[in-house]
Parts: sequence; structure tokens; C-alpha cells
Amino acid sequence: MKKVAIIMGSDSDLPVVGKAADILQDFGVEYEMHVYSAHRTPVECREFTANARKNGFGVIIAAAGMAAHLAGAIAAGTTLPVIGIPINSQLGGIDALLSTVQMPSGIPVATVAIDGAKNAAFLAVEILALSDETLAEKLEAYRVKNTEDTLKKDRNINNK
Repeated sequence: MKKVAIIMGSDSDLPVVGKAADILQDFGVEYEMHVYSAHRTPVECREFTANARKNGFGVIIAAAGMAAHLAGAIAAGTTLPVIGIPINSQLGGIDALLSTVQMPSGIPVATVAIDGAKNAAFLAVEILALSDETLAEKLEAYRVKNTEDTLKKDRNINNK
């Protein structure tokens, strides 16, 4: 199974991206976390990105706030799927959201909600599950359980 890279622009993003790591761990997906900044460590960021496929990665999750150029900088250097997590740092995170989602044609970044690390991880798992039947089965089981849990809550509030 391919690995997932979780790249954050600053270690202050760890409380958010840690939620993605938890989901990946729950699904048994190997991951690595790194702090690389598009602005402070551009050489290291570019080197990691350029070698990601060769190093066994299948998806890269990139989280950044403020200017939020990290996901775009990573997407520019790889053809692997890149999932951007805009981090809420200023302006309610809208600045980071717009910076993450507004990419030029041919350099896509799949973008989740502001601080949406859990959905970034679920999307990464879905991408990897395209070529991993065991992972696809785990996703299906998760969805079934989620449905059952929700319906149980409905029954509980309606005393059924």
C-alpha cells in the first residue's frame, strides 16, 4: 500500500493535522508527517515533493494558513494527488481557503474545508482504495457503521 505524506507549513498546524493522522492510523494507512514551508524551506519542500512517488507515497496532504501556498507549491512539483487543508489563522481561514483552492489549470489541489483534516484523510484513503481492495472494504465497513450509528441516534431521540 502506498503511504500518505502529511506536510504542514508550521508545527502550530499539528493540532489540526493530527486529526488526519488519527484517521489514517485507524485505517491502517502508513503516513509520514513533516514541517516544510513553501517560503521558509522551499528547497527541502521541493526535494521531498520531487521524490515522493519514488519514496512510496500515493497522496500528499498539505496544510497551511495565511498565504497558504504550500499545497500549490507541492502540486506544482508532483503528479501525485495533493489535498490541501486551509488552516484557520486569520480572517476566519477564508484567506487560506482561497489561496489553497485557486489553482491554475493543470495543477489541481483537492481542497477540503477550513481545518478539515479528517476529510482530507478520508479523501486520501478513498484515493488509495482505488487500487487496494482491503482498504476499500474498510471504507465500506466504516460507512455502514456510520449509518447504523446515526440511525441509532435517531431512534434514541425519538424513543423508538
